[in-house]
Amino acid sequence: MRVLIADDERLARQRLLSLLEKEEDVQVVGECSDGAAAAEMLKSRPVDVAFLDIEMPGQSGLEALSSADSGMQPLVVFITAFEQYAVRAFEANAFDYLLKPYREERLRNTLSRLRGHLALLSKQASPASMDKATSDVERLPIKSNGRIILLKTQEIEWIEAEHNYVRLHTRGVTHLIRDTMSSLEAKLSSKTFRRIHRSTIVNIERIKEIQPWFRGDAIVVLDNGQKLTASRNYRDRLKEWLG
Repeated sequence: MRVLIADDERLARQRLLSLLEKEEDVQVVGECSDGAAAAEMLKSRPVDVAFLDIEMPGQSGLEALSSADSGMQPLVVFITAFEQYAVRAFEANAFDYLLKPYREERLRNTLSRLRGHLALLSKQASPASMDKATSDVERLPIKSNGRIILLKTQEIEWIEAEHNYVRLHTRGVTHLIRDTMSSLEAKLSSKTFRRIHRSTIVNIERIKEIQPWFRGDAIVVLDNGQKLTASRNYRDRLKEWLG
């Protein structure tokens, strides 16, 4: 998710930036303090989501958005310290608006909905022949002692991030491969594998039970007794599977 931040309040801008940097799939591609600079950035680079302050010197966030190329219009989240601007935000077809000071839980809720909407837009823009179901890998090549083992993905119970590698857990055996969680998630079938934490992917066929935990997190218990933490950031993916 490529993000632009435009806010003339430095502390508010830095607060939002620090929260967004916690999200593995968010890339801040631009940061500015006035509407004119925001308008130029929107014209010059691809942006998926623009967090725009409604009131800024020179040009407002609304004016910056109107001057952007219609073919490069991002989803817009207006940010403001004044609740009465919410009506103006939605009149401008904003995806959402955030009130300052930012609450982390509120921002995560917005990001979760943004992810879902962007995924839907991507699916609608892709031809049926590019449907992910046709590209899911069934075997992963694993280098081991000079050999290459073709591991059936259905044998994987869960996956965890480990520095610049990922560790694949199978029945009694683990395999360490150089890859990223995001890249691996894209390769695997979403019908079988779900991301439950920024550092964990689980084979849902191995889940025995899900237990509520603190602050919206949950404990996922596998059929072998292994307990994994499902963070609240990814709980919607479990809810989608549970129906």
